[in-house]
Amino acid sequence: AGRAGGGSRPAAGGGGSFTAQVFADPFFGRVVTGVVDYLRPRGMHPVLMFAETSRARDEVVAYLRQGSADGALVVSTHAEDPLPGLLTEAGLAAVLFARPARPVPISYVDLAHQDGARLAAEHLLARGCRRIATVSGPLDVPAGRARLTGFRDALARHGHAYTPVAEGWFTQESGEAAMARLLAEHPDLDGVFAANDLMATGACHVLREHGRRVPEDVAVVGFDDSSAALACRPPLTTVRQPVEAMAAEMARLLLDRPPGPSSPATSVIFEPELVVRASA
Repeated sequence: AGRAGGGSRPAAGGGGSFTAQVFADPFFGRVVTGVVDYLRPRGMHPVLMFAETSRARDEVVAYLRQGSADGALVVSTHAEDPLPGLLTEAGLAAVLFARPARPVPISYVDLAHQDGARLAAEHLLARGCRRIATVSGPLDVPAGRARLTGFRDALARHGHAYTPVAEGWFTQESGEAAMARLLAEHPDLDGVFAANDLMATGACHVLREHGRRVPEDVAVVGFDDSSAALACRPPLTTVRQPVEAMAAEMARLLLDRPPGPSSPATSVIFEPELVVRASA
């Protein structure tokens, strides 16, 4: 039992159960690590609840209404997820990982995603890449849209009026499929930005299968600086998202929240950092 908890993250696509897909994603493990590391020294422990269905969301709201937890730390990448709105309508304490897709008076932590994508674009340009493409995240997810917008805008500022894009779903398999499409349509590309490390890993696999050396023939940059970045061959140059620190800040915002349903929502935006390794 614990005093803080609650979370929702939709399956990223592909087969398998919802929970299996969640635990296969290194992002989720980093969030849990950040939350637990913050709470344990304070004698507190999170309660993990999945809220992928209407019934499960009702169970989360009922659990919180009973006073069984101090509030909810909500992790969701689904733009249509109704849980943040349900929590605020019920007057329950909650903090969201990532800016809500629709205006909701809820506190949140997030990353300056467009700035991170700009770092990726400028690094590829500084390497001399001139035929650059991108594997975007799902465009119904705010972070996916922001990373694509930031990348395209940065390239446009350097005279690149058109950037080929193939949409992925933040999974390695979707990165492989997107990279295959980009290579078929643009066989002379020499630089790729993938909107997360799993997709960048998939891109590297496909490039090798097509006889393209990374980074000599095609430079690849990922996003997140997750365990996948180090496991990739070659290790990924990537934009670091400090997920553990962001998750800890979620817990701090929740526990430091003034009592009462009228407490104003607040936001904390973290800055990205480029981590240069062998892939670009």
